[in-house]
Amino acid sequence: MKLLKRTGAALLAVLAALALTIGAAQAQSTWDRIQETGKLRMGVTQAPPWYSKNPATGEWESGLIVSIGKSMAEELGVELEMFEVTWATAIAALQADKIDMMFLDATPKRAMVVDYPKQPLLYISLAVLADDELPVSSWEDLNKPEVTVGVPQATSMDAFLTRTIPNADIQRFPDNGAAIAAFQSGRVDAVSLFHPPLLAARQKLGRGQLVIPTPAFSSPSSIAVRREDDKTFRDWVDHTIFYYYETGRTQRWYEEFLSEFGLDPKASPVIQRELLFNN
Repeated sequence: MKLLKRTGAALLAVLAALALTIGAAQAQSTWDRIQETGKLRMGVTQAPPWYSKNPATGEWESGLIVSIGKSMAEELGVELEMFEVTWATAIAALQADKIDMMFLDATPKRAMVVDYPKQPLLYISLAVLADDELPVSSWEDLNKPEVTVGVPQATSMDAFLTRTIPNADIQRFPDNGAAIAAFQSGRVDAVSLFHPPLLAARQKLGRGQLVIPTPAFSSPSSIAVRREDDKTFRDWVDHTIFYYYETGRTQRWYEEFLSEFGLDPKASPVIQRELLFNN
């Protein structure tokens, strides 16, 4: 009986130590994990000019957010690892500790479950790529049952269209590429995304009119991080993107990608808001 009690006590002690170890591992902050592993994990999805995968190699080689992620990893002295997600699954990937950060609009709903730095990363306007024969100058022009509009589901773009053109036939797709493919195949009359990806789509497809409908909807975009007690990583991201923005590096990386993609940066709206007043 005494042996049984001693064995039971020892087992309880082992289980308690194991629970403490697991709890400590779970409580490890993003900042400490990056320092320990030497890796910064970023979510990516095929959406030029933010992310662009080389189909020949399968590597994420270009795009504004890819450039920012690589620069951040270099600042930290660590390796950048990129994990493919969708706009709809990015929040879950952050919460499950599969990625450390993801480029996502800082909507109030998202801010309920993840953290954002105070400094926006950039500013973009919502646009549509529509059939050439479709009259589009305002959102109200699209607010008709006979007009089909494609949009990536569970995004801020989806939420805006749901509020603004409730009478339209809104078709929701897993990501930017699927929404654009629906327009290309004629399944929808127009596709609505923030302006930069539609520049690339218009150039690739060689058809369609690119319009920013009125009243224009512009939005700050940022980088989402996991919500945790230790705010070191969030605050470092805040400082870093502020530095990139204020020194013009964010705008320059954006223009470099547009040029590499065969687009004229001067024909695209800027993403640094202050530059709008200099044009």
